[in-house]
Amino acid sequence: MSTTDAPKKPRETDDVPVPATLRKSLKNRHIQLIALGGAIGTGLFYGSSESIALAGPSILLAYLIGGFAIFMIVRALSEMSVEDPKAGAFSYYATRYWSKRAGFISGWNYWFNYILVSMVELAVVGSFVNYWLPAIPTWVSAAVFLVLITAANLLGVSKFGEFEFWFAIIKIVAVIAMIIGGLAVIIFALPTASGIKASFANWFTVGGGFFPNGLMGHTDNGWTGLLMALVVVMFSFGGTELIGITAGETEDPRTTIPRATNDIIWRILVFYIGALGVIMAVVPWNTIDGKSSPFVQIFDSVGIHAAAGILNFVCLTAVMSVYNSGLYANSRMLYSLAKQGNAPAYLGKLNSKGVPVAGVLTSAVITAIAVVVVFVWPEFAFNYLMSIATIAGIINWTMIMFTEMKFRKVVEAGGAPEDSNLAGKSGQEALDAIHFKLPFAKVTPWVVLVFLALVVVLMCFSASYRIAVIAGVIWLAILFVAYQITQAKK
Repeated sequence: MSTTDAPKKPRETDDVPVPATLRKSLKNRHIQLIALGGAIGTGLFYGSSESIALAGPSILLAYLIGGFAIFMIVRALSEMSVEDPKAGAFSYYATRYWSKRAGFISGWNYWFNYILVSMVELAVVGSFVNYWLPAIPTWVSAAVFLVLITAANLLGVSKFGEFEFWFAIIKIVAVIAMIIGGLAVIIFALPTASGIKASFANWFTVGGGFFPNGLMGHTDNGWTGLLMALVVVMFSFGGTELIGITAGETEDPRTTIPRATNDIIWRILVFYIGALGVIMAVVPWNTIDGKSSPFVQIFDSVGIHAAAGILNFVCLTAVMSVYNSGLYANSRMLYSLAKQGNAPAYLGKLNSKGVPVAGVLTSAVITAIAVVVVFVWPEFAFNYLMSIATIAGIINWTMIMFTEMKFRKVVEAGGAPEDSNLAGKSGQEALDAIHFKLPFAKVTPWVVLVFLALVVVLMCFSASYRIAVIAGVIWLAILFVAYQITQAKK
């Protein structure tokens, strides 16, 4: 992103008009569970087997390192959200504090990212339904859930919050049940299917110890090790930044956003490190081959042989949760883009319930078309389109960190929002008055950016992720050209 079009002086609030017409109906419990639900998905229930295979027990360090990075990214976003709570957070902030081009790229990147994620989630929902009802065509399941979730989003933001609250509760209960069951096996020395006594000592004694593949190594199957596992780990954290999107419709963002953001760190410790730590204490890590979920294997060890059915229900819930969140985020992003002049004006209209109906329906229709693509050309869709979605997440996080630095410069120059507690302040006084500061703000953004750059470099070592890097460069070029074309028409 070029800095040549960065604002030379603080922008006036009117440059990015976002009328306060969205309903601030999301309560604290909604935000807490939306944030938690965003961090727990099929990536944990199924994708964790891939990361365990790459790094063994040292995957716990990978989740700790990646969790710290994502925590700082969300802290950077929340710093801006608390002072200037608006819909379409990333795009709005990039436009106001960086440039209109940055807002265009940030907003459309995030929208398209969730379109692709929603597309794949809806494409696989049929496989979960077929577990119980094999006669139902998968496209019928996709269509039914698309209509149901779209209808739920049209009911109002409070209804969205309730749906997401209960979706998250189901996932949380499943993870806690697994942790308790696994701890029971360890404490009471219950027999396990592997014949190996369940113990946390297994992290260090089974299959080569804690670092079986080292920091990075090469085998016949490609590159492995702790560093390569970081690539998989970071993708599993996608969705945690949804906290920022909700800021414009939160009852008390000054209190709720900081609380939800700070809770992310213990969620990562409990739901990722805690869950996988218990799994590898009960089930030898080198027997987790990805043919079934690690959660199924540990439930089997506890003696609950209906584990596959239980996990199937949880994963079906997770898929619905992802699409529910994705449709919500996309509709608000289109609303914000329209208010900035970066999207057609009709997308900025709200109904009597404060819902950007055009944004909801437009996103749903585009997702439906994308799902058709998945069913017609499944190999093309999954091998190429999703690679754009994976790199889009890293682009989004990178822009959040750059925008936070731009935000601080504008605040320091006295350009804080007029309705903010920072209004009328400048210099160090303004920076000190920021309510929810990013820790070590002069250094943290650069540390996170270097880390994200490392992840991109590591992606180039994996055949399955290398295509994502290439797609990311092409995707950014498309967004740059699209911006220039839209500006030329004005």
